[in-house]
Amino acid sequence: MPPSVQPIDVPVLGLHHFAWRCRDAEETRHFYEDLLGLPLVHLIRAETVPSTGEHCPYVHLFFQMDDGSCIAFFDLGDNTRAEPSPNTPAWVNHLALRVRSQADLLLAKKRLEDAGVQVLGVTDHHFVESIYFFDPNGIRLELTVQTASDEYMRAARAKAHESCALWVEEKRARNGFDS
Repeated sequence: MPPSVQPIDVPVLGLHHFAWRCRDAEETRHFYEDLLGLPLVHLIRAETVPSTGEHCPYVHLFFQMDDGSCIAFFDLGDNTRAEPSPNTPAWVNHLALRVRSQADLLLAKKRLEDAGVQVLGVTDHHFVESIYFFDPNGIRLELTVQTASDEYMRAARAKAHESCALWVEEKRARNGFDS
């Protein structure tokens, strides 16, 4: 961060929710609540967008994880799901959700496959193991479990800034980017 920029000095406590568009509220509810086990804990139904005043009838659904944070969706009533970004590979944008153990990861994989969901993995990333799949809205999800030791994770954190700076420099050299 440039020296003239100061952090807002307000602690970010954690994720409240992350929201996407969904095609159908019930299809999405079934997937997240019945299949993944995230309870539907709140639903807002409105005709106008509170932040903009724009007329757009919608429902806003909130599915809660064990830590209290939520995954949320907007059904705009037109049976349309969000389109993927044309300049980004499908594997890039995804939501990774942590599970407790490798046994839980394998159990989730079996349950998803038994429900007809195509699952990729188990993929070993050398610090986590993950499975990947898409929800009914085309959103790529990852279930992951940490397999690395706390010592490994501390060492990774200690060199993260250095590794980022090295990547930026290599990218500049390779592509002639200024920033």
